[in-house]
Amino acid sequence: MFPSPDVEQRLAALGFSGADAGVLADHFLAAERSGRTGHGLTRVAWLESWPELETEARPVRIVSEPGYERWDGNGALGYLVLNAIVEAELADPPAFARLVVAGRTFPTGMLGYWARKLADGGLVAAITATSPRRLGHPGGGPKLTGTNPLAIAIPSSDGLPLVADVSMGNLTYGDVLAGRATEDELAPFGGPQAHKAFALAVGLQLFVDALTPGEGFGAVLLVAKPEADPVPSFRELASSVRIPGDR
Repeated sequence: MFPSPDVEQRLAALGFSGADAGVLADHFLAAERSGRTGHGLTRVAWLESWPELETEARPVRIVSEPGYERWDGNGALGYLVLNAIVEAELADPPAFARLVVAGRTFPTGMLGYWARKLADGGLVAAITATSPRRLGHPGGGPKLTGTNPLAIAIPSSDGLPLVADVSMGNLTYGDVLAGRATEDELAPFGGPQAHKAFALAVGLQLFVDALTPGEGFGAVLLVAKPEADPVPSFRELASSVRIPGDR
C-alpha cells in the first residue's frame, strides 16, 4: 500500500489541487482499509489512464430550496461532487429532510464512505448512484443497467453509526480493475434469486435517470434529521454478530 503522501503526490501530478488530492486519497485509502480494494489504490492508476481529466472543474449547486437541492457535476470527478454535497449538507442541515439530486456525477466510489460522513455529522442518509450499463437480465441479453449501489447510514448516540452499502452486482467494476474478475462475470447478485437484485438495479437506474434527465450518470441523496436513536438497542440485540458498518 502507498502511504498517503505518495498517493497525494500521484494525484497532484495529474493536476489536482492539494485539497482535492487529499479528498481523493482519503477515499482511496479508506477503501483499502475496509478491504474494498477495487475502490482503493487501483483507482489512482485508473485515473492516470484517463485521456482527459478536468482537474480544475468544480461542481455547482443550481437549485437550493429548504427540502430540495440540485447540483451539476460540471466536469468534476464524482468523488469531488459528493464531497462538496456532503460538506454543504453538514454545514447547513435540513430542518427535517432534504432531497439532493446531482447530475453529471461519476465516479462516486464507495457510497457508504459518503453516507458515513453524513451519519457522523448526525444525519440519516440514503444515497444511490448510476454507472455504465454493466448488468444484464439474469436470463441473458444486453447490458441494461449499472451496478447502482445503495448506501444507508443511521447515526447513533454511541458514536458508531450503522452503514449499509450494497452494490446490485455479484462483484464490482473495481474487481475488474483489480484483475480479480472479468467484465463478462458481472451479473446481478443472488444466484437463483438474482431477479431481485436486477429489479432493484433497474428501479434505482430509472429513479436516478428520472431526476437527472439527459445528464449522464447521476446520484441522489436523501438526508434527514433523525427523530429517534434506534442503533444502540439494535446493536445490543445483535451483540453476537457483526452489523453493517462495524469496523
